Parts: sequence; structure tokens; C-alpha cells
Amino acid sequence: MQFHLNGFQAGDPCVHPAPEGIHSQRLPEFVDVLIVGSGPAGLVLAAQLAKFPGIITRIVERRAGRLTMGQADGIACRTVEMFNAFGLADKLLSEAYWVNETAFWRPDPDNRQAITRTGRVQDTEDGLSEFPHLIVNQARIQDYLLDSMLQSCRRLEPDYSLEVISLERDDSQDYPVCVTLRRTDSASEGQEFSVRASYVVGCDGARSAVRAAIGQQLQGDAANHAWGVMDVLAVTDFPDIRLKAAVQSASDGNLLIIPREGGHLVRFYVDLGDVSPESRQSIRQTSVEQMVATAQRILHPYTLDVKEVAWSSVYEVGQRLTYRFDDSLDEQGRERAPRVFIAGDACHTHSAKAGQGMNVSMQDAFNLGWKLAAVLEERSAPGLLKSYSAERQPVAQELIDFDKQWSALMGGRPKDPANPAAGGVDPAEVQDYFVRAGRYTAGVATRYRPGLLTGEGHWQHLATGLLIGARFHSAPVIRLADAKPVHLGHTACADGRWTLYIFADAAQQAFRELCNQLSSESDGLLRRITPVGLDIDSALDVRVVLQQPHRTIKLEELPELLLPRKGRYGLIDYEKTFTVDSSANIFDLRGIDQEQGAMVLVRPDQFVAHVLPLTGGGELESFLLPIIHHN
Repeated sequence: MQFHLNGFQAGDPCVHPAPEGIHSQRLPEFVDVLIVGSGPAGLVLAAQLAKFPGIITRIVERRAGRLTMGQADGIACRTVEMFNAFGLADKLLSEAYWVNETAFWRPDPDNRQAITRTGRVQDTEDGLSEFPHLIVNQARIQDYLLDSMLQSCRRLEPDYSLEVISLERDDSQDYPVCVTLRRTDSASEGQEFSVRASYVVGCDGARSAVRAAIGQQLQGDAANHAWGVMDVLAVTDFPDIRLKAAVQSASDGNLLIIPREGGHLVRFYVDLGDVSPESRQSIRQTSVEQMVATAQRILHPYTLDVKEVAWSSVYEVGQRLTYRFDDSLDEQGRERAPRVFIAGDACHTHSAKAGQGMNVSMQDAFNLGWKLAAVLEERSAPGLLKSYSAERQPVAQELIDFDKQWSALMGGRPKDPANPAAGGVDPAEVQDYFVRAGRYTAGVATRYRPGLLTGEGHWQHLATGLLIGARFHSAPVIRLADAKPVHLGHTACADGRWTLYIFADAAQQAFRELCNQLSSESDGLLRRITPVGLDIDSALDVRVVLQQPHRTIKLEELPELLLPRKGRYGLIDYEKTFTVDSSANIFDLRGIDQEQGAMVLVRPDQFVAHVLPLTGGGELESFLLPIIHHN
């Protein structure tokens, strides 16, 4: 973390200075971005946009206040990486339950009315991420994001007790989207008023009013299997109660056990069986007592004494998806620049057991946020916003395909070795599929296709472990100026900047020529994409990793680009250069060509945009200039 750049500031460095009067308690009549819904997707988007002092963002929520309990709880490794860019990973890691291993239980071959442990596997493979798979209440995730918004320069807070009544778009207006809102609080219930916005984002769940307003519908399979979910405090002799556990019983259904944060709370996903039109209503009315009784039967011969149920719900497994995540087609089917977007459950729904819904929803928002900021600050053309739906809709489809398989395995009746003709799911297959799907459940399997923001793979061989279109896979390095061991990916923040990582030998002529080319006063790329008056790294942040040990490199002999002067005092930034960590060489870990070196260009949402040779300055310009510009 860097601070004091523009003068000494006492107090918490996480609280950013706010210009006087920048936040008004009254919802303005005109806003740049109006976010509907304060769930995880809405709050990730709001927290990101709140970092931009010139962008007026507001978020409206039908609820009367913050969420306090229940709902989603699984945090994938990739999501923790994202939270680190917001400065929130340490809080998350200290509070959450760490999913280190998963246990598998099935009917005892000698007594099928009892269960026995049949496997225990590592939850995520070694080296997949520097962060673990975590479990923490969705309400706490939202608290972290809400606090981050309050500490931002915008001091952003949701406007509660407001629901969307209608949404209309008129491109002849400066603020083309008109949203009519109605108050739901008892003091002024029923009062309606309008807000005009440049852009609107619907993060308002599966019954999204924003989705309906742009004519999109959730399409997909009808729900046909029900599960009860409850967070409980219980006493039990089941030995794996503090491990994630998948339990299959012979005749009483299946159970997924998810330990929760705090050392005592546990979430049970209880199999309630197939749903038919005749049984749907009765299953929806399943009581907590019935869920507890089912869980007790599944865990036989172990006992379960539930002392308190903190939260419970019943849901049906169904996978649905919209065709588009924006309004870029008008009523006549003609292409236009998008102004209204949907994210999260508003555009894709699925079961909870894959642990991906909240994670994919937040990644939707992370993908969209930096693009909205770039367009609103006129650093990118509005056409950039079309890439949101183009990139995220296929990701949601992949999630649904995965969820169908996983839900079928988790909800299936286990095979009886004594009666193979009866069919069912082989319990060993459940464990095998879990292991094979590890990269997906960790959230690191997403890979964007080549396009405006993702280059072709002509030079992928120069960095085989940093795949174009995939998330940037961090690795340990040593920061040259102060010899501090750090993770390279942790240098990036959720501030809308692109990052160029240069991997080189300190003596390499191509490395020094590249640095000079990038920083040339006459026609260097950095001068061409950086707005006048701003620091040289405010659009593209250049970082270098050198092959030599840090004690052999002389700081004073680095190219000027790597010791930039910034801020009102022209202070030197000493944190641009790194060297290999002898215990974990990043060149070896990420397959970087040690003879030729490489440039790795990373998007503001931490995905690799391109891999280029050190002599590829021209190719870098050709790729970036259509995306980043300034007036």
C-alpha cells in the first residue's frame, strides 16, 4: 500500500480523502451510474466505481438496510484474489473458514442403513492460487464492501427502501435512462419519483425489474429437485463436522456439510428429493424440524442434536440464463450502444452446491465496473461496453453446464453393489468429479476468447503459465528497493488501471530499449494514453521482474521509467521493480522464456490481455491504442 504521495496524512490510510460536499444524503436527480440491488454483484460494482471521484454512482435497494444473515457463503480462490485488489483479503482470511479438505461418505457396504467415510481429498490442488477456498456469510462479504464504499473518496452508501417501478430509455437526452422509483419505508411508502442516469445496472436478483424492462427473460430447465439449507449450532459425534463433507445415504437422501466461520456454526444442505407439480407446494413448506429430522436419518448411526437454527430456506435446483446481459438491441432488433446492464442472479440462476453463484456474480460486476469507469472518464470509447455481455454470458453458460452435472451427482441415489440393476450414482464418481472440477470450483477456469480485450496467442510460448484470456496467476517475487518478499499480482488494485509486466534480464538490451520506447517524451505509448497532468502510470502501470538476485541489481542504474516521479512533489515511486525469489522463481513457475523474456499485459480485472516479446512495442501500441485514449 502506498500513501502520503501528495503530502502527509494522519490516520487510517484506507480512508481516502473526500472533497467537501461530494456525498449527498439525498438521491440526486441525475447520476452517472445507478445500480439497482445491493447484493454481492451490486456492491462489488459500487465499491469499484466509488474509487473514481468524478463519477456519480448511487445504489438503490428495496430492503430497509444491510443484510444480516443467510444466503450464499462459498468464496472461491479467484474471488479472494479479486478482494485483495480491493484491500479486503486480509479481513476475509482472518474471519472465514478455510476449506482445506473435503470428505466423502456413502452407505456402509456391510450395513447400508449406516454411512462410512470413503475418501478425503485436498480441496484445491497445490499452486492453484496463493489464496484458499473460504466460507463466510454473504452478509459479512457485503459488510466488507459497504465499509470499503464508505472509506472511498465518494463516501458511498446505498439508498435503502426503494424499488424500481419502471425504466425507459431516450437517447435524445444527456442522461438517457429514466428510472422511476417507489419508496417502501413506512414513513413515505408509495411515494414515487424519477432519477435519470447515463447507465443503469440491474443487480436485483432472479425477479429483476431491470431485466424485465429491457425485455430479457431467464431461459432454461425447470427446477426438478429440492434442497433445504440451514445454518445451525449443533452437538454431534459425526467426526467430519468441521470438514466440508458430501454424504450419500442409501434411502434417506444426500447431505452436503459446509463448516462455517467461527468454529461452531455449520451449514447443512439437505436433500428433499425430486419435485413434481403435485409435490411442489408441500416441499416448499418443509419445516426446519423436518429438515433436521432428514439430516439425522442421513447421518445414521451418528447423532445430531441441533441447538439453534440461525437461518434456513428451501430452494429448487434450476438453471436459467438470459441471451444477453445488456440492452444493445433495440425493440426492432437493431444494434446500439448499451446503456442498461444486468449482472448476477438477474441474468443467471443455478443451484447453490457448486458454490459458484455469488462468485460468478461478483466477477460479472468486476468485469463491468472498470469498463464503465473508462468510458465515463472518456479514456475508452463507448463500444468497450459491448464486451461485457460478450465475455460474461459464455462464462455463465459454462457455470450452468457445470452445475447441471454437479447437481445431478449430488442429488442422485447411490448405487447398491448388491443390486446394480437398480441404477443410481456411483459414489466414487462423485469424488472423482469433484477432483477433476477443482479448477472450476476454485474460480480459475474462466478464459476469455480472443477479441478487442484479449489478444491472439502468437507469442504465448514466451509465458506458457500466464495464459492469454485467463486470470493473471500471481507468484512470489522480491521488491528490489526494500528487499521485501511480495506476490507480484498483489501490486494491482481495483482502480481501473492496466498493468504491463516486463520479465527480463537486467543486462538485456531489448529490455532497456523497450523502457525508453514506452516513456519517450515525443511519441511514447505512456505519453499518448496518459491524460495531461496525471502521473505517468495512471493509465498503464509498468512493472518489471528481473532474473538476477536483488542484491546484484543497482537501483540507480535502472531506466528512468522504473523510478517515476509522481504527485504534487514529484516523489519517486520505488515499487516498480522486482527480482526473482530464490525459493520460488517466477520464471520457472510461470513458464517464462528466460532467454527472450516477455511482456505480459493485464487488464484492470486481473485477466491476461496479451503476451508479447520485448521487441513487441509496436504490437503493444496496436493492441492498446484502440482501447485506451484520452482527449
